[in-house]
Amino acid sequence: MAEYRPLEGLPAPAMVVRGDKVVYANPAMLTLLGVGLEEVRATTSTELMARFAPADRSWLALMHEEYTRGEGAPESVWLRVRGAGGQERTWYMRRGPGVRPEDTLLMFLDAEGEASMRRLTEALVQASGELVRCRDEQSVLETAVEAIHQQGFFVTVLLLEGEAVVHGPMRQDPAQVAAGELLYRKPIHEVRFPRSSLPHIEEVLTQRKAAFHQDLLRSLENFHPSELLAQMRRAYPIVRGLDAPIFVEGAPYGVLSVQGETLTPTSAATLELFARQVGGALENVRHHRLAASRLAELSRLQSELVAQERLTVLGEAAGVVAHEVRNPLGSILNAVAVLKRDKLGPVGTSAVEMLEEEATRLDAMVRDLLDVVRPLEPRPRPLHPGELARRTLELFHERRQLGTVRVTVDEAPSLPTLHADETLLQLALENLLRNAVQASPPGGQVRVAVESVPEGLCLTVEDEGPGVSSGDAQRIFEPFFTTRTTGTGLGLAVVRRVVVAHGGTVSVGQRPGGGARFELRLPLQVEPRPLPPTR
Repeated sequence: MAEYRPLEGLPAPAMVVRGDKVVYANPAMLTLLGVGLEEVRATTSTELMARFAPADRSWLALMHEEYTRGEGAPESVWLRVRGAGGQERTWYMRRGPGVRPEDTLLMFLDAEGEASMRRLTEALVQASGELVRCRDEQSVLETAVEAIHQQGFFVTVLLLEGEAVVHGPMRQDPAQVAAGELLYRKPIHEVRFPRSSLPHIEEVLTQRKAAFHQDLLRSLENFHPSELLAQMRRAYPIVRGLDAPIFVEGAPYGVLSVQGETLTPTSAATLELFARQVGGALENVRHHRLAASRLAELSRLQSELVAQERLTVLGEAAGVVAHEVRNPLGSILNAVAVLKRDKLGPVGTSAVEMLEEEATRLDAMVRDLLDVVRPLEPRPRPLHPGELARRTLELFHERRQLGTVRVTVDEAPSLPTLHADETLLQLALENLLRNAVQASPPGGQVRVAVESVPEGLCLTVEDEGPGVSSGDAQRIFEPFFTTRTTGTGLGLAVVRRVVVAHGGTVSVGQRPGGGARFELRLPLQVEPRPLPPTR
C-alpha cells in the first residue's frame, strides 16, 4: 500500500476501505484504536463498527450497506469512537475517494474541543438564567428557541395536544415554511399532525432520552409529504437533527427539535440538558401562576370573611332597628295621614309634608338595612330577562322616580330563558337603576342592556354621572360605603348579595365617554347558593 504512505505523517487518524475490508490505517488511527495494522486489516468493517463504535453501530451498518449497493452515503458524519483504554470520543469523519476507484478514504477529525461547542454552551447558560425570569409559558419557549437559533441552528418546539402534534414557537427557513404552508393551505401552526406519524418522537418521549439524527429528513418520511421532503432535500442535502424531550411535572409536554449541518453529538447532549432546563422553567411558570391564583383566592376568602363579619354585626343591629324603630315609624306615618285630612294652614301643611318625607326616607333606610342582612334563598323559575328590565323601568315611571333622566333598554335578539328568582333580581335591578338615576345629571341618559355571554347572561346599567374612581370601585359594594352625602350605602350591597346568591358576579367600571358602568353576569341555570343567616 505504498500509494497511501503519505498519510502516515498525518496527525489525524485515517483509513482506507475497500468493500468490507480495511486495507490501510495510518499510525494515528492505529494509536486511536490501540491495535496493529494486521489486526485491523483482518477485521471486517462491520466488526470494526461493533467493536469501536457500538453506540452508532446500527445506523453506520445501514449506511455501509447502502453505500456498498451504490446508493450513496453522506460525505461526512459525526460518530463516537471507543479508543484505546475504553474511552469514547466524538470524531468528525469525512469520506473521499482513494487512489484506486474501488477504495474509499476516511479521515477523522477530533471534534471534542471545537470552539462552536463552547459558544453554544455559553449561550445556553445565559439563556437558562433568562428562563428563570419568564412568567408565562410562551415567553419561556420563545427565549429558548431564540437562544438556539442565534447559534446558527434551526429550531422548533413541537407541542403535544392529545393525540396530535402541533408546531409551537419556531425559527426555521422562511422559504421552507412558506412552501409547507402552501402545501397544507394553512399556517403551519394550525396544522395538526397525528402522533402516530412521528414514531421517532414517540420513542423519544417513551425513553425520556434525546435522539440524534445523522439524516433528519429520513425520519420525517411519514411526517411531511414527499414533494415537500424533496424540496427540503434539495435545499439542505445533509440535515442533522436532535429531538430532545420536554417534560413538565413528570408529564410529556413536547419536543425540542433542532436542525443544522454543524450539529454534533456533543452539542446535541448539551441541547438535551437545555431541554430539561426549559421543562424546569415551564414548571416554574406554572408554580408562580398557581401561587398567584391561591393568593387571589385567599384574598377573596379573607374579603368574604370580613364581609360576613360585618353582616353579622349588621344583622344584630338590624334586629334592634326593626323592633325599636319601625313601630314608632308606623305610628308617625299614621299620625301624618290623620293630620293631612285636617285643614291646615300653609305652615302646618308644609310641616306635615316634611314630616312624611323624612319618615318615609327613614322607613326606606330600615327596609334597605333588612334587605342587606336577611338570608337570601333564591327560588328560581323561568323568566325573560328583557321583560324583567322593562317591567322594572315601568315601576320607576309609575313612581315618578326618573325626573328628567331618560332611560333606554337595549335588548339583544333571541335572548335565552333565565332561571332565577324574579323578585330578588328585580330588587337588584331597582337598586342599580336608582343609583344610576341619582348619579346622572338633569337631562342625562341611563342605558340598560341585556345580552347573552358565554357564561350565561349579562345585564349592564350605564349612566352619565361622575363615574367611579379605582379606589372607590374596590369598596363600592360594601355596606354603608357611599360617595353621596344623602346616600345610605346599602343599595349596592343588596345588589351584590342577590347576584352572589344566584352564583353570578357583579363589577363596576368606567363607561366609555364618562360615567359608571355596572355589569351583572348570571348563569342561565342558577344553582341557588343562599348566604348563611346572621346571628
